[in-house]
Amino acid sequence: MRAIILNATAWMIVPVMDALAKYLSSSMDVLQITWARYFFTVVFTLLIMFFFKRKSFVWSKKPTLQLLRGLIFVFSTYLFFYAISEISLPKALTLAFVAPICVTAMSPFFLNEKVGIRRWTAVSIGFIGTLVVIRPGFIEINLATLAALGNGICYGFYLIITRKLSKSDNSLLTLLFAGTVGTIVMSFFMPNVWINPSSNQWVMMALIGLVAAVAHLFIILSLKYADASKLAPLGYTEIITNIILSYYIFNELPDNWTYLGLFIIVLCGFYISKREYYLSKNIYR
Repeated sequence: MRAIILNATAWMIVPVMDALAKYLSSSMDVLQITWARYFFTVVFTLLIMFFFKRKSFVWSKKPTLQLLRGLIFVFSTYLFFYAISEISLPKALTLAFVAPICVTAMSPFFLNEKVGIRRWTAVSIGFIGTLVVIRPGFIEINLATLAALGNGICYGFYLIITRKLSKSDNSLLTLLFAGTVGTIVMSFFMPNVWINPSSNQWVMMALIGLVAAVAHLFIILSLKYADASKLAPLGYTEIITNIILSYYIFNELPDNWTYLGLFIIVLCGFYISKREYYLSKNIYR
């Protein structure tokens, strides 16, 4: 029960970060918002490690893989923040939910995992779900929609690399490494886009980093009490807070096609997660 509470709480507070980023995007470049997300994540992660996890201050056993993960993650974050600056939070998140499906599709090539016909079928149906949301040929496909879908694909690669690193590096070190890479990369763009934030903007920028750090910490703690395969479906609880904040702050709600696509994608994600759990327990062969 403790694992469920921690994991679900983590995912349900993530949309707070997204809502703050969307709100700031009306007065600030998305590049600067992305920089703030990583800079303040590093600040709060260092504080967490200093006071609670000093043993986490070790060098990575796979620094090249950490660097690659950090680069993919920062690009993924930028794509998502750009997407939500132009389209609704629920639509962007729905398209980002293709990430677990992408992981299943790519796992035979990058993780040497076997994917049977049932999971390939789920992947195919999940892809149809994204087409339902995008509706190519029926509505104009804009750059923001493609960015949201690109975020989901990039996040899939990010998850695959994270799986590889979980066997060698501790989670807080991985979080710190990603935050540091993101801060350095985004700092190169700051001279061209930087505006001096107001005190309220500084607070919101800091909150974005704080939410990211706390959510990741809760996920780490939840994994101490339950297997990742059991907790994976809880990631979809993020859509609840996402829709609530989207409605009350931005007066946006998903259309019926987005709801249908979301249902298809989440259903496929649940099936894939359940299937992987059973396979890990050798229930199915």
